[in-house]
Amino acid sequence: MIYLASQSPRRRELLDQLGLDYGVLEVVVPEVRLPHEPPEDYVSRVAREKAGAGLLQVMANARAVVLGADTEVVLDDRVYGKPADARDARRMLDELSARTHRVISAVWLLSADREEHVLSVSEVRFAILDDATIQAYVAGMEWQGKAGGYAIQGRAAAFIEHLAGSYSGVMGLPLYETAQLLKKFGALS
Repeated sequence: MIYLASQSPRRRELLDQLGLDYGVLEVVVPEVRLPHEPPEDYVSRVAREKAGAGLLQVMANARAVVLGADTEVVLDDRVYGKPADARDARRMLDELSARTHRVISAVWLLSADREEHVLSVSEVRFAILDDATIQAYVAGMEWQGKAGGYAIQGRAAAFIEHLAGSYSGVMGLPLYETAQLLKKFGALS
């Protein structure tokens, strides 16, 4: 049995696209970057901790496989997590305006005797966002709970001049890479 260690509706929506039967686990993992921790290592660590926390919940099922994922927006070496409030979202969008940032998504699959992971890195270039555009976007509340303060699958798609990488990875779960991991575990044909 596959379990998703995430309450993210976007991850569930993406996993549904694979036609997979899975359960959902609620996990609470602190998302705090360690001093001098490279962004890729941070995202991978958090995703593994989510999968590990989920695996602890279903250890009674010897065939359980738990998927944990994390996605963060990175500009230079700065990790942009979920905005604390509207002001924070405005700041993030202003800093991302007219710049290219990376979106790092890590996926881990854990079972009682095995673990595999993959890292997807996409590059996203935003157009110039004026104050009125940022204000209107933030007023729509779409930024809530989204790394970097935006949702590529929503109105923010109009901000993106260029995407190199995985659209679904920017959403929160790189489907190609996730499917490859699931195939390694025999959970997807």
